[in-house]
Amino acid sequence: MTATTEKTWFEKNEESWTEEDELFDDAAVGGDEKIYVASYWQLMWWRFLKHRMAVIGGIVIILLYVIALFAEFVAPYHPDPHPSELFVSYKLAPPTKIHLFDENWNLHRPFVYKLAQERDPETLRRIYTEDTSEIYPIRFFTEGPEYEMWGLFSSNIHLYGLGPEAGDQGLFLFGVDEGARDLFTRICFGARISLTIGLVSVVISLILGIILGGISGYYGGTPDNIIQRIIEFIRSVPEIPLIMALAAALPADWPVVQLYFGITVLLSFVGWTGLARVVRGRFLSLREEDFVMAARLSGSGEMRVILRHMLPSFLSHIIASLTLSIPGIILAETGLSFIGLGLRPPAISWGVLLQDAQKVKTVALAPWLLIPALAVILTVLAFNFLGDGIRDAADPYAK
Repeated sequence: MTATTEKTWFEKNEESWTEEDELFDDAAVGGDEKIYVASYWQLMWWRFLKHRMAVIGGIVIILLYVIALFAEFVAPYHPDPHPSELFVSYKLAPPTKIHLFDENWNLHRPFVYKLAQERDPETLRRIYTEDTSEIYPIRFFTEGPEYEMWGLFSSNIHLYGLGPEAGDQGLFLFGVDEGARDLFTRICFGARISLTIGLVSVVISLILGIILGGISGYYGGTPDNIIQRIIEFIRSVPEIPLIMALAAALPADWPVVQLYFGITVLLSFVGWTGLARVVRGRFLSLREEDFVMAARLSGSGEMRVILRHMLPSFLSHIIASLTLSIPGIILAETGLSFIGLGLRPPAISWGVLLQDAQKVKTVALAPWLLIPALAVILTVLAFNFLGDGIRDAADPYAK
């Protein structure tokens, strides 16, 4: 084939090649271009949205933290009301039934019937029945007991409640406890401690785990030996007896705030070792990689190499460890408070609320006292689903 023939053949096919390239570019712009130019966090977000259970878990967790943050507004009553505001006449009352239709099947806005009390002639147990002759409508954004929101301003508006025509009867979504207090209100305020203690403990564990684990894996030598011996000593002691012993050592006369931070630091002291082991192992495998060596040769400082180049490469491992640690800490606090070694009244947490469920007789007569345990289970499952979704989304090798 001559040069002239080759040129003619090229000119003949140049137009078809151009058309194919344009088609390819149009396809890229139409569907995949955003993937090519997206950042790591955008790709992570798109992968996370494909994990339905993780999205549901995230929504549940956000809802729980919103309830904890605005507990004074969401809850209809005070968690520890004045003796004059206790529901003494409705002690251990079951959860209130909410109706839309009356006995004649007439449609109404959500309402409750008046509760009537009777005594079992044999056991003398209180029996609550509905008096269908009186209807109390449920009001939203209604007035109720006055409160201070975050200590900044006062208000008496609550998310829901009954009107003044209900008298001393309340709307008990989760029933009434043995102290004649609304259980739903106490669960809302208990979420404030139970959820934040897990979050604060994990943040402390994260700081300790990354710093000590990073030093151990990045530098090696004597620092590595010292840190690993400390980790091995802590992990060699059975975790449950260690936590119980440390919790029992906290003074019983400490106020609620000091006891809260004492339990938080205690759980962090036990929980940082696992994350430190993960960080150390990853640092040992990454410190000789080409991209780390290139960062050093380009003049990057050690902190920049660690924080900018090494940590993001195993972000999925850190996120998975953290999301799995939060429910573990919540369970640990709940267990300690349940057996009386953690938070104690007047503090309100889900573990403290479950102390009322220690009596078999009480649970048999009032099974709704176990509802705080359902809140713990829901939170743990939501965090586990969220952690699985974030771990898969942050995996750099995922498709």
